[in-house]
Amino acid sequence: MERSKALTSLNVSREKYMAHGIGVAVIGAGMAGKAHAAAYRTASTLYDPRLPPVRLVSIGDVNAEFGSLAARRFGYERSDTSWQAIAEAHDIDVVSVVIANSLHREVVEGLLAAGKHVLCEKPLSDTLEEARAMADAARTASSIARIGFTFRRTPGIAYIRDLIRNGILGKVLHFSGRYWTDYGFSPEAPMSWRYKGGPGSGALADVGSHLAYVSEFLCGDIKSISGGRLTTAIDKRPLPLGAVIGHDHAAVSDVFEAVENDDYAAFNAEFEHGAGSFEVSRVAAGHANSLNFEVFCENGSAKFDQRRPAEIQLFLNDGSGTESGYRQVILGPGHPYIAGGLAMDAPEVGFGQNDAFAYQSRAFLEEVAGLSEEQSLPRCATFDVGVRNMELLAAVTESALNNGKTITT
Repeated sequence: MERSKALTSLNVSREKYMAHGIGVAVIGAGMAGKAHAAAYRTASTLYDPRLPPVRLVSIGDVNAEFGSLAARRFGYERSDTSWQAIAEAHDIDVVSVVIANSLHREVVEGLLAAGKHVLCEKPLSDTLEEARAMADAARTASSIARIGFTFRRTPGIAYIRDLIRNGILGKVLHFSGRYWTDYGFSPEAPMSWRYKGGPGSGALADVGSHLAYVSEFLCGDIKSISGGRLTTAIDKRPLPLGAVIGHDHAAVSDVFEAVENDDYAAFNAEFEHGAGSFEVSRVAAGHANSLNFEVFCENGSAKFDQRRPAEIQLFLNDGSGTESGYRQVILGPGHPYIAGGLAMDAPEVGFGQNDAFAYQSRAFLEEVAGLSEEQSLPRCATFDVGVRNMELLAAVTESALNNGKTITT
């Protein structure tokens, strides 16, 4: 009975959107917001043309200039200066929420109440309590709510997961990961919402959320966390003289405010099978955006570096010993997401992190449009997965505040 209702709902959604198209909006015209805006523009060109028409309707931002420029750049019909305007708009069906973490709950819950389908950036919120409330709202909503863990769309990471699960690499023994960024290494980097909030809301939430998610995506559930450490390397930041987009280093005043959260975080983890070590930073000079990891398994190992996203390094143990070592595997049409998903669908053409946003948008639009899971890319993660991710970050913070104590997750 329930499956019959679900299939009926899928058919109704598909008929509605095939007739009228799917109206899309993005709230937030900053760095990641522009990535979402561009991704929706590209999504309908990926794979076979099974999607209904996608209408690029609005970019929302409280800064009217930022919103207007982004709308013009990416071909959206208009810009709005409030999320309420987007919630009330009858020509909008799907909304990406890409704003400060502390603002997520009010906006997401308001959009869901208005019947909009919502794709929220990670982390789900700035506190675990609010994230759980958002997940509760998502469960009772009539529309779809998903969270964007973009790295699950990276072909190299998805391929390594396949190698683990199909037994070629086999059981995980050890994961070692780090996500180093340098947007905050200069003391002159202007104060922004990223530097405000309690312990664990800095580098740990910003990029550690990605790394923790990737580790569970590959290795399974984390059972406990220990050795947590949080450090603030630069304890005050100058106020900007004007509005700032993303990590821009704009002109600053001589007025400083205290940094409230972590520039650097580290911790260890125990999986059901194997262990892990993690390190994240926003003050790692020379590493603008460097997520990389190695995963060591019973039959070999693999490593991934986001700076070289069109390849992985792979070692499969053949027993020879003297000539063993990593080899380069160039990703191409035989690997996840790439086959049929690039306009030039040929070996060694390459792709990057922006493409992962497009795969993510495509997956979300396919679900909204009522395409079956068999016809679609793997679904985007639920809000419950977002809560799980924040529970891990909370455990790291608790460990750090208690001299590295082991915390069961």
